[in-house]
Amino acid sequence: MPIPSRGPEPDPPQGAVQPPHGDSPQPPPTDEPAPDAATAPATAAPDDANAVALREAEERWRRALADLDNLRKRHVRELQRESAVERARTAVAFLPVIDNLELALSHASADPDAIVEGVRAVRDQAVSVLERLGYPRYAERGVPFDPARHEVVGVVQDPDADPNTVVQVLRPGYGEADRQLRPAAVTVAKRE
Repeated sequence: MPIPSRGPEPDPPQGAVQPPHGDSPQPPPTDEPAPDAATAPATAAPDDANAVALREAEERWRRALADLDNLRKRHVRELQRESAVERARTAVAFLPVIDNLELALSHASADPDAIVEGVRAVRDQAVSVLERLGYPRYAERGVPFDPARHEVVGVVQDPDADPNTVVQVLRPGYGEADRQLRPAAVTVAKRE
């Protein structure tokens, strides 16, 4: 886009060099070599220095973007690897539980009391694995109802229980208040 003219240009000072205009004749070529960066005076045009600085800043910016992208990709790979390792560690912790369940099933035709004891032992082993993973079991009765730890599935009238206390645990909960797998399903005593 051409720059609009601001009116007639004032006469240049005497001896000043005029920039070439579109149809002005160009100066004749000389036999002198063009100055290069090594022989250029230290007072090179400020536009050249600014252009060089701009190119350097753009190059640093591009490198920083590439480094950031590489860091993001490496972080994603590390997260995926850590997730796979943690899943494998959890699965390995449950392998003895599965082995014991298969052992109990292979003895299904044996004494029923022994089967029941074996299944209880497997359940206790599974609860122990969850506890080692940081999710202890809770199934207390008679404690005050806590909405962070309990899920009410029923309300009963119980004259022996204090109002708003857990009367029965239908399904135990696992975990702490801030890291919970699931809340305990409970029946709560209501006020009369």
